[in-house]
Amino acid sequence: MEWVTVSQLGQYEGQEVELRGWVHNYRSSGKIQFIIFRDGTGICQAVVFIKDVPLDVFEAGKKLTQESSLIIRGAVRKDDRAPGGFEIGVKELEIVQIAAEYPITPKEHGTEFLMDNRHLWIRSARQAAILRIRNEITMAMHTFLQDRGFVLTEPPILMGTSAEGGANLFETKYVNDEPAFLSQSGQLYVEATAMALGKVYSFGPTFRAEKSKTRRHLIEFWMVEPEIAYYTHEDNMKLQEEFVSYIVQRVLERRADDLKTIGRDTTWLEKVQPPFPRITYTEAVELLQKIHKPEDEWQPIPWGEDFGAPHETAITQQFEKPVFVEKFPTKIKAFYMEPDPTNPDVVLGADLLAPEGYGEIIGGSQRMHDPEKLQLKFEEEKLDPEMYGWYMDLRRFGTVPHSGFGIGVERTVAWICGLDHVRETIPFARLLNRLRP
Repeated sequence: MEWVTVSQLGQYEGQEVELRGWVHNYRSSGKIQFIIFRDGTGICQAVVFIKDVPLDVFEAGKKLTQESSLIIRGAVRKDDRAPGGFEIGVKELEIVQIAAEYPITPKEHGTEFLMDNRHLWIRSARQAAILRIRNEITMAMHTFLQDRGFVLTEPPILMGTSAEGGANLFETKYVNDEPAFLSQSGQLYVEATAMALGKVYSFGPTFRAEKSKTRRHLIEFWMVEPEIAYYTHEDNMKLQEEFVSYIVQRVLERRADDLKTIGRDTTWLEKVQPPFPRITYTEAVELLQKIHKPEDEWQPIPWGEDFGAPHETAITQQFEKPVFVEKFPTKIKAFYMEPDPTNPDVVLGADLLAPEGYGEIIGGSQRMHDPEKLQLKFEEEKLDPEMYGWYMDLRRFGTVPHSGFGIGVERTVAWICGLDHVRETIPFARLLNRLRP
């Protein structure tokens, strides 16, 4: 018999196949056994009739426990009542292992217990569906960029300089005892590869030592960072809305069953098509002042302060699609952002806020490309010219306008899946008080 997966059963109706996996659930009723079977691609029902198998096979089936591993051979038949719409009429059952008593049962468990047992929790139908959706999202990111001529380039994870600065760096010692830092962003390095290759992107882990417990923050997370030579701020935003729309529509098309498994209402996702609405930071500040109510837990901010999560939520609630907030005050943004030539108090940059209260998923900007402007910024920010000299070289030797952005994978997964917390978006979350498992 051919070894197939649960996700392929629809192609083998009426044929005999072999499945290899685990017991998700089990029940027995006299002369019939029902095995809810999983193999990582999905869940199906396997039915064992006492008349269809040798007696020793039927007796062996009675020993099955949750997460026991087994190989099933039998005929595929369509049954709309069964999980996945197909079931297996078992002819042979080969037990690989009878699992010990499984700690995660269908009853309710607390979050801390589930996170302590994350290595087992990811086997559940909901968590497996989320991880398959995450895979679809990351593959969509690669496909979109590769199809448009972007080259994947890998920045270092150990860095001698910081991209963003601040106190949220993980510092360690390099082999020669000089200080080194875990990457906060690969952006400075993909700016360099963009000057060599034109259109590039990085895809890798980033680290922020933030003592934050919010539902949006992880200590270790993954980012995709495209960078494009000769791209303006306007080009950059257009690319972002095409990129995000492609990702969402691909998930809707290819992972509909998984979205259904996790109970995601896709009404909002179906609206994610270009163009996205755009407002300036100044307009956003005015909007917050206008919509604020006395009972709100947040307060409007004065011009020049950055938004918090409640402000981003309030803004996105006014729109049905992701919304760009552009032209933030220069003083609250990174040193490398290009000032608006019509108003140097703001930068040619934007944050893309996801709807339904999920907030920022992308931060991007046109980069400062004039070496004289950048030199003044170095002096203003007191940046060590020895450490950042290579970055200045990018402006000294063939400088061009260029732009890029970074998109957080976990926040994107949380939004598309409709999750309450980013801890479910990655196999093993690194949180403020969690380094295990």
